Amino acid sequence: MTTLTMREAHAFEAAGQQFLYLVPSAAVFALDECSSAVLDQVRAGARDADAVVTGLSPRFDASEVTSTIAELRRVRAIADTAVAVPMPKIMPLKPVPLQTLVLNVTNQCNLACTYCYEYGEDKIVDTENGKQPKFMSEETARDSVDFMLRESRDNPTAHMTFFGGETLLNFPVLKSTMEYARRRAAELGKQVDFSLTTNATLLRPEVIEFLAENRVGVTISIDGPEDIQDKFRVFKNGMGSYDVAAPKIKALLSRHRSRPIGARVTLTRQTLDITRIYRHLADDLGFWEVGFAPVTTASKRDYAISDSGFDHLLAQFRALAQEYKQAALENRHHGFSNVRETLQELHQGHAKAYPCGAGLGLMGVATDGDVALCHRFAGSDTHKIGDVRGGVSWETQQAFLTSHHINEKIDCQTCWARPICAGGCYHEANTRYGSTQQPNLHYCEWIRGWTHTCLEIYGELAMKNPEFLHQFDDDPVEKVS
Repeated sequence: MTTLTMREAHAFEAAGQQFLYLVPSAAVFALDECSSAVLDQVRAGARDADAVVTGLSPRFDASEVTSTIAELRRVRAIADTAVAVPMPKIMPLKPVPLQTLVLNVTNQCNLACTYCYEYGEDKIVDTENGKQPKFMSEETARDSVDFMLRESRDNPTAHMTFFGGETLLNFPVLKSTMEYARRRAAELGKQVDFSLTTNATLLRPEVIEFLAENRVGVTISIDGPEDIQDKFRVFKNGMGSYDVAAPKIKALLSRHRSRPIGARVTLTRQTLDITRIYRHLADDLGFWEVGFAPVTTASKRDYAISDSGFDHLLAQFRALAQEYKQAALENRHHGFSNVRETLQELHQGHAKAYPCGAGLGLMGVATDGDVALCHRFAGSDTHKIGDVRGGVSWETQQAFLTSHHINEKIDCQTCWARPICAGGCYHEANTRYGSTQQPNLHYCEWIRGWTHTCLEIYGELAMKNPEFLHQFDDDPVEKVS
């Protein structure tokens, strides 16, 4: 006798079609009438397979129900109660090729953003009086290139992102590093893709020309129209940065057309007008994409987002996501990158053991050459995993990956959204809870609500415009923010 029970799954509906999001395989499974009926029977309680066939006999042929049960078992939507199905702890068996190396070419900035995780009240590195030099030298940058090319192993392309502080404060080293990286990569039969993040205030004409000619990917840190931007993103004398940045952004967007340029917005309790921010950045300034991230900060800060703030944020995200969906159904571009990135993860069936590539396929380099989990930890001795000259040992990486695996996060074990979240950002957890191993519990309801919305959009696109989803077939590049 085979007794059936439900496995982990999240049900949702889109375009009149019933779907299951299967956990932990992260597959999206469309249900026909018979499979929906079988699942309704099993959801009511563990059922004998023969009883399910008999119970559905007025509606479906026995052979159809039997084959449906077999298919639902195959995709692991249901299982035999007698067979234990433990969650596998899948670990890399050998060193993982480095995909993205983030160079913090300076730990200095010409702005004094109130909420900044690197310079504000929640900083973990003393960038003013600490041991690291304020600017990365050409020698350290070259060593970083060699480290990146070596650790990228057999990958034909390595990705290098320049970061800060304000990246363009060290523009001469950025330029010389790119030249050296291209030369060394060519000798090894590889290519290097370059990108950077900047606050835009130092985008002089010659800098814009260089970025355009060299097809450098650019992300601009900007929070919205003038009153929102100048609330927190100010110079050291308290003057707002919008009037300085906006004309330079327009000049960059006008000249640099070889790659899409995106805006990265930090959201605070005081700046949650998502629609207004998006309209200004996409429509008025002309950004191709706009991405939003809640501020990384301790809960007691004045600008920290509260529970009700996350509810408000989710409602606005959902409204903007509906705009994205309508544009996608009509094959029009929409620049809300948060929904695009989640759709890509759903389409590719991401079942994350880790929330991101930090300490795995992505690493950050401090100005002195120390290698950290990611750019947000660059310069922190606590989160150092090696250096560009001596390298990173596989044993060190294994210890980190073992202790930070999703299976070690007890609070996440019953969450259906864990394939997308995997506990959330390590830096956020360290700031909020004092440990990179702690899941970001303050995000849980927000993540589940947002993932459900994106599942509904994915399902509707799959039914009404499946061709749109083919853009997500290729592997993504690790994003840096």
